[in-house]
Order: sequence, then structure tokens, then C-alpha cells
Amino acid sequence: MNRSIRFTSVFALLLILVLLINLTIIQAFSREKYAENPLNRRGFIEMKQQPRGQISADGQILAESYQDADGLYQRRYVANPMAYGPVEGYISDLYGAAGIEASYNSMLSGTDPSLSISGIWDDLLGKQKAGANVELTLKPQVQEVAYNQLANAGYEGAVVAIRPSTGEILSMASTPSFNPQEIVDPNTAESAWENYNANDGDPLLNHATQETLPPGSTFKVVTTLSGLRAGYTPDSQLTGAPNITLPNTNTTLENYDGQTCAGQQTVSLATAFQYSCNTAFVQMGIDAGADNFREAAASFGVGDTYDLGLPMAAGTIGELPDDAALGQSSIGQRDVAMSVLENAVIAATVANGGKRMAPHVVSKVVTRDLHTVTEVKPQELNQALTEQEAATLTDLMRLSEQHTAGYAGQNIASKTGTAEHGEDSRNSNPHAWYIAFAPDSDVAVAVVVKNGGDRGQAATGGSVAAPIGRAVIQAAQGAA
Repeated sequence: MNRSIRFTSVFALLLILVLLINLTIIQAFSREKYAENPLNRRGFIEMKQQPRGQISADGQILAESYQDADGLYQRRYVANPMAYGPVEGYISDLYGAAGIEASYNSMLSGTDPSLSISGIWDDLLGKQKAGANVELTLKPQVQEVAYNQLANAGYEGAVVAIRPSTGEILSMASTPSFNPQEIVDPNTAESAWENYNANDGDPLLNHATQETLPPGSTFKVVTTLSGLRAGYTPDSQLTGAPNITLPNTNTTLENYDGQTCAGQQTVSLATAFQYSCNTAFVQMGIDAGADNFREAAASFGVGDTYDLGLPMAAGTIGELPDDAALGQSSIGQRDVAMSVLENAVIAATVANGGKRMAPHVVSKVVTRDLHTVTEVKPQELNQALTEQEAATLTDLMRLSEQHTAGYAGQNIASKTGTAEHGEDSRNSNPHAWYIAFAPDSDVAVAVVVKNGGDRGQAATGGSVAAPIGRAVIQAAQGAA
């Protein structure tokens, strides 16, 4: 054989071998990367050949499929999509998928291996294949109260309500929000996408799970746990002075509005908690020590993420290089940051006698003939607090509620927070926080209103966030 022909033949064979190897790698090992990528338009076209499963909450359909004039199945968001958008998400030909639509895509589209038997049975019976339905734990009446409380006031923020005994999320509201129907409708998709991304409030972000903020005085629940484990009791005496100097610095921290705690130079821990006196908690946090502080935060799950089917940012207590840093962190400032979901878990854990349950927003997945494919069962993560620690914190949080604006005799245990932030933190519009639970009802809530809501620098957790939290608790009690 001619040498040139032989060389060309060998080279061609090598190219064929490389192509076969590459094809094998793509088909065998890169399926998830390419074939199941939500941006893969071929996958969307295939999915449109059969109805996608429904997303529902407590029997109310939130998302469903319908057949258009061309015989293709399109997505429709039917129940108050602005209230549910950050949870249910969207599935768009142009912009991929988000939220539950993304994380449960294989179930909703009917491509999950666990649905293969159901698919075979449909073929045998001549039925059209269909995706499975995803049922959420959200209670519509609670969800809509939470969303409306934020949206009607024009607030940026989030609300999460949890059933402490099971970890079921009863509401997860986020504002500003978005309408998933606008993103999936080809007539509005591009303009909606552009407008949402240009909005400084980040409406496409789930502010309940994806955003962490300084929690302010709500974090005193964690600091109190560290103090209890260091030997403090509600009767332990602490400073009530209007300000305190951080160790080895000239930096001072003050009580709210520079006031003496309850008009006293020395106060009990119970009084300090009731009046949320910063100086007392700086003293106790430093005395209890960094190890107790870290362990208390870890017990409550600060820094953990949960398998919600939704993206989640992890909170942090930051580095604690010295006592000055510990003192600042003890009042939920400096580098301490938490999501609303994490703060709701703290309230729920105290309410549940110290047992921390895994929060979850999906209840179960069922086929169209109501056969259960998967069901999320309550999962205890840890005994975060002893029953005595939980009882003590409950009593202290009851005292705090009684001192909060708008208290009208409700049986609620709570803690407010007014968190400074930004480069000029003392002159910032603070984030207003409220975490609470009703001891005689199985509901806990966390609320944040960013940047003071409509009250600017005058905002406090008690005046801005607490009314929202109480309304959500009342709605949950009515929905139980």
C-alpha cells in the first residue's frame, strides 16, 4: 500500500476512534450535563409532547399543563402566582427552570426512573404518559396572608412559618416577587425577564432562603443558650448600663436609643431579655466564651443548609478572633448573618421542646392515579436544647413579647431584632426582625422587613415586623 494512503487510513481510523470515545463519554457520563440540562431546548420539546405534573398546596393547584392549538403542552400558573413564584419557580423555553419546577423536574416531566413502572403500565393500557404531581406543605391561607402583609405595605423582605413538631413549612413568602406566568409566556418572557433582572430588589431571588442578613437582637436567643450552658440563670445579674466598651478597644456598644436597661444599672438576665439590652448580652456573651457561643449556634443549625428542593444560602457567625468580636456577635451584629428560614428554625426548635426538625416544603409526589411515589416524613436532626433550656427560653421569649409594641395578651413567645448594616451602620435604615411561636399552637414564624420598610431609621422589629408575624400566626392557627 502506498505510504501516503496508509498514513491517511491510520489517521482516519484514529479520528473515528476519538469520535467514538467522545460519543461514549457524552452518552454514558455526561447525560445529566447535556440531556437533562434545563437549558436544553430539545428536552423542552420532548417534554411538551406529554402533560407535566401539577404542583399543588393543600389541594389547591398552583401550576398545571394545558394543550395548545398545536397539540403541545404549555405551563400555566393558576393560583396567585406572585405569592407562590419564588417557591414553585418556573419552566421556560427561553430561561430554563427554577424553584420546585427545576428541582423536581424529572418527577414533573415523568422521566424519573422511579416512574418507569407507571410509564410501562400506561403504555400497556394505551394511556398517554404524564408527569407526577408534587404536593407542597404550604397552607394557602397562611401563604397569602404572609405575602399580602409584605406586598401590600410595599416592603422588601420575607416570611417563613413552620410547624415545629414536623418541620413542615406552612408559608414561605418573599418580596419583591415575580409572576412565573410572565416568564413562560413567549409574548411577555423577554420583557419580563429584563425588567425583573433590572429591579434592584432582586425579585427572582427567594429572599427567605437565598439571602442572609444580620439578625440583630433575634440572635440573643442563641447568646442566651450559650449563657445558660455557662451557668447563667434568668436571675443572674448583668450590667444595665447604657453603653459598654469592648475589651482592648475604644469601641462602645449601646442599648437602644442610649438608654439604661429598664432604668437600672444592674439587671437580671430575664429583664435584659425582656428589654433587649445590648450591654447585658455583650457582657454575658464574652463571659460565656467563644466555644459556648459556637456550640449554641451549631445546636440551632446556624450555617446548615436543608434539602428543600430550593436554593439556600448558609448563615454564619463569622470569625471570633477576640472578645471584642465576640461581644459584637453576641447581639447579632458584626459578621453574624442568617436567612429567614434559619431564624424560623430557631423559633421552631425552642417551640418543639428543643428538638430541631428538618424543614421541608414538599409533602409528597404522587402519580396521576394518586399512587404515592415519595413522601417526606418528619425528620429529627438533633436535640438542640434540653427540655429545661427550651422551657427557660420560652419563658424569656414570653417576657419579650409582653414588652413588644402591639402586645394584646396573645399567648406568644417572641424576640424582636433591629439590625444595623452597611458601611455607615449606625445611620442605616435597619432590618426589622421578629421570630415567634405560639406555645399552645404548632406554629413558629420568622419575619424580616429590609431597610426599615416604610419607617426608615425609626423602624424597629417590634413596630414593623411583629404585626406581620402575629398575623401569620393567627392565620396558621385558623388553618390548623
